Amino acid sequence: MRYLPLTQEDRRAMLATIGVASIDDLFVDVPPSARLAAPVDLPLHQGEIEVERTFRAFAAQNLGTTGVPCFLGAGAYRHHVPASVDALIQRGEFLTSYTPYQPEVSQGTLQALFEFQTMVAMMTGMEVANASMYDGASATAEAVLMANRVTRRTRAVLSGGLHPHYRDTVVTYARYSDFRIEALPLDPEGREDLAARLDGDTSCLVVQYPGFFGHVRDLAPLAQKAHAAGALLVVVVTEAVALGLLETPGAMGADIVVAEGQSLGIPLSFGGPYLGLFATRDRYVRQMPGRICGETTDAEGRRGWVLTLSTREQHIRREKATSNICTNSGLCALAFTIHLALLGEAGFERLARLNHEAAIRLADRLASVKGVEVVNDTFFNELTLRLARPAALAVDALADARILAGVPVSRLAPEDKASENLLLVAATELTTDQEIEALATALGGVLS
Repeated sequence: MRYLPLTQEDRRAMLATIGVASIDDLFVDVPPSARLAAPVDLPLHQGEIEVERTFRAFAAQNLGTTGVPCFLGAGAYRHHVPASVDALIQRGEFLTSYTPYQPEVSQGTLQALFEFQTMVAMMTGMEVANASMYDGASATAEAVLMANRVTRRTRAVLSGGLHPHYRDTVVTYARYSDFRIEALPLDPEGREDLAARLDGDTSCLVVQYPGFFGHVRDLAPLAQKAHAAGALLVVVVTEAVALGLLETPGAMGADIVVAEGQSLGIPLSFGGPYLGLFATRDRYVRQMPGRICGETTDAEGRRGWVLTLSTREQHIRREKATSNICTNSGLCALAFTIHLALLGEAGFERLARLNHEAAIRLADRLASVKGVEVVNDTFFNELTLRLARPAALAVDALADARILAGVPVSRLAPEDKASENLLLVAATELTTDQEIEALATALGGVLS
């Protein structure tokens, strides 16, 4: 009974104390449709060794991203993570640290978060950044809530070039926060007219940069039109490495920049945990969710760090909080910070150039494949292909050939039938010419 120390008598006493007859009574508020009708179809009552063998067999059914040509992207990217990142974040003082409520004993954690904020502000071209959020999608929803508070308006316009999962997250927040969403249709060609959607109730325009389909656009004209209408421009970045080469959103007039930080220091890990970046203009800092680490001096004049602003419900009255986010992604933020510090500014730019150069080689080679059309006129390291057959079928066939060919748009937006033949492919510094050739050859065979 090492792991199940309670006896049946213990359980009966606990149930009696809280006034219920059975364990099932604890779940009466969960709708029947959300409950399992039967146990999960897994082997029962195995020893530890048998369980390990069972799950190794499950894992062996996966086609991992490390041993085969991989062109997956769409918000989660395969990048090299230096070995020193894992070595440093696994030090006990980092791995076990918690919320730095007591600054006098949390200076290391606070300084790391301060450096993280500085890096995020620099790479986004903004004036202030918070100490991280959960992920890019929830940070996007928080940005819309913040825009609503700043403008005192309740209508947000979402670009058709916004990642469908990010769009769905914002729509979910809107459902329970009493504001309106106008989500434009998917825009593979990058031709939508967002400015035409502005009106006197618009709190913000939300655009992705580079877009979900890979397009890179100058956002300055859009920022000017949004500001003229009294709205904010929210810029979403799913590929943080792009900021090493492209013009920063801040330089183009963005009011809020949110991003997914997974590309730096954080492996794919089957989708998480990841890292939300959030930056804004200094004049909006008191409406920013999360918390901020600031620099100060102690009684003896020595440099130190504290939590400067903590506008979340853990610290102040719930009704006055800007967010109910309960923590920051501290360990992931540290990994991000270490990776970016190792690169430095010059290394970060070089990494971005390597990504773009790989994508150019990929686009040029795939454009020569019969049955493939490259949709993009601009891109960073990800682009959209229009295939001569449904993309999902092509991807399945290529997976059988041990090639992870990319992400079918239909997987992320199944309701959009017009996108059935669209395939997102990404190249990073890890993509080799041999892998590009393998994809082109195999894809040509599948489409022939």
